[in-house]
Amino acid sequence: MAVYKIFPTKDTTLYSLFPNMNTGLDPIIEATETSFTPGNPSPQSSRFLVAFDGDTIEDILENKMGVSASAQLQNTSSYQVNLQCFISTATGIDINPTGTLLEIYYVSENWSMGTGQYLDDPISTDGATWYWVNYSGSTAWKTSGFPTGVTASFTGSGINRDTNNSYAGGGTWYTGSSNNKWNSNSFPISASQTFSYSTDKDLNANVTNIIGAWYTGSLPDGGNNEFYGFLVKQNPEFVYNINYQPELKYFSVDTNTIYPPALQFSWRDFTWATSSNVSVLNTLPARVALNQNPGVFYSQSVNIFRVNSAPEYPPAVWQTSSLYTENYYLPTASYYAIKDLSTNEYIIEFDTRFTQLSADTTGSYFKLYMDGLQPERYYQVLIQTTINGSTLVYNDGYYFKVING
Repeated sequence: MAVYKIFPTKDTTLYSLFPNMNTGLDPIIEATETSFTPGNPSPQSSRFLVAFDGDTIEDILENKMGVSASAQLQNTSSYQVNLQCFISTATGIDINPTGTLLEIYYVSENWSMGTGQYLDDPISTDGATWYWVNYSGSTAWKTSGFPTGVTASFTGSGINRDTNNSYAGGGTWYTGSSNNKWNSNSFPISASQTFSYSTDKDLNANVTNIIGAWYTGSLPDGGNNEFYGFLVKQNPEFVYNINYQPELKYFSVDTNTIYPPALQFSWRDFTWATSSNVSVLNTLPARVALNQNPGVFYSQSVNIFRVNSAPEYPPAVWQTSSLYTENYYLPTASYYAIKDLSTNEYIIEFDTRFTQLSADTTGSYFKLYMDGLQPERYYQVLIQTTINGSTLVYNDGYYFKVING
């Protein structure tokens, strides 16, 4: 099984309250609703943009996952792509009884990241803002006359973008495609996630259809393989209620933490090509060890970890070789996970579709791409297996470090 992560090339937040302010280098991106006073609530909204390298996405689909045709891309049972953003601050989530909804769309224009931070004095205007696609005075986000499949959402209208602090703008995005295959209820080119008081506040949205539609040319790339990225917004927005102020702030690509946004590709490459000379482990207790783990990997490495297993107390038999050198397959219901050793957080979780252990004539194994992990950190491998109805997790000393190469 395979899981592969890439990190953004750019991101920024668009603020209706500061329609000319760019925040391309701010450590936070946010989708937030804000009101000010009960008498004049003046609701304001923010949305964020996050983009990834198109050539890298194409390489993953073609050369790592091996899915390229439209029919293959629509077989979403064999692969999945998730947009992941990690929470910094979440407040006011419980005010709406149905939860706080984030919507994710494909941006319809190629935008500039800029070099600003929130409330710079003077503000930076050299990148995308609520009003402008690239920089202050450049191409404005459309507020009418949209191309087919493109829309926007705002309150009010901008008569003069330089002097009128209106809500007009805030990005434009695709809700449909010229290709009917990606313009149906079965394959909608949008995504969403709902948050409540008790749920995890990290964004982990399935954007598989957006990636598939972009790769097959149903969404634009500017003719040079550009991936314009995602626009993330709340729904509803501009609510005239002083008590309605849900705030979702996430770490950006410019964070000084280990939590930048990521685009995670997961695909099923499970194989079970076993040898009759190797048995499947079916007794407990058992010994499980990780082989082919030198302990340190350059970030460009791709490693195949071997998982050796055997009964802890082999049955007594008459033979000349040692039973303790005999290797066994783990059962097919066996999976791996990766944790950050310092934070104890899952980087790759157990998944019955995408982290299942494969097997060849030697034994059980899995492949791991190191450039999908943050460098200069230590990681722990966990192995989960089910034997005779008992599900066990082994994690004894399976550590490694990824370093910059």
